[in-house]
Amino acid sequence: MLDNFKGALFDLDGVLVDTAKYHYLAWKRFAEQLGFEFTEADNERLKGVSRTRSLEIVLEVGGITLTEEEKLRLAEEKNERYLQYIRRMDEAELLPGAKEYLHKLRARGIKIALGSASKNAAFILDRVGIARLFDAIVDGTKVSRAKPDPEVFVVGCKELGLEPADCVVFEDAEAGVQAALAAGMRVVGIGRADILRAANLVVRGLDELVG
Repeated sequence: MLDNFKGALFDLDGVLVDTAKYHYLAWKRFAEQLGFEFTEADNERLKGVSRTRSLEIVLEVGGITLTEEEKLRLAEEKNERYLQYIRRMDEAELLPGAKEYLHKLRARGIKIALGSASKNAAFILDRVGIARLFDAIVDGTKVSRAKPDPEVFVVGCKELGLEPADCVVFEDAEAGVQAALAAGMRVVGIGRADILRAANLVVRGLDELVG
């Protein structure tokens, strides 16, 4: 399935870089402020969901009810903490094979887009030195509906000027796989086959596709 496509759309976290660890550290501190523990297992529930829904899930874990004003203030504090972490990112944060595979696709003339819910996606791509390898960046500043809604990939496909059937999505989250399939695209799951079983192909990481 990786021999006949014209466009590649990549999720960011867990596919190209690992920013989830920074989100986790920021949410963990957020929870500590409110007097409860937020574990790595709890953090799994945040994978692939929007910033607003992430806040709701964290508050559910702690059994905490806040006013909208309090939610807004604490969410801003959490995001600022996260930004402090990612401002220190560099090329060493790229996951194995990510840069090499992007170069391989470009050498084949394949168009490349990012499809991520992150509002910091463009900044992160720049920090890790791969922004120039993308023909389009579709992130949380351009779309409003979170995966599994297909919006982010539909918009990415349009920005590349391609049909969904000509595109392959690279995703590490079940919600992302469902979004890609709903958009009419093929999907390569990055991670565990038991979780990403709906994907057309599952690999451990992009490094498996470089050879």
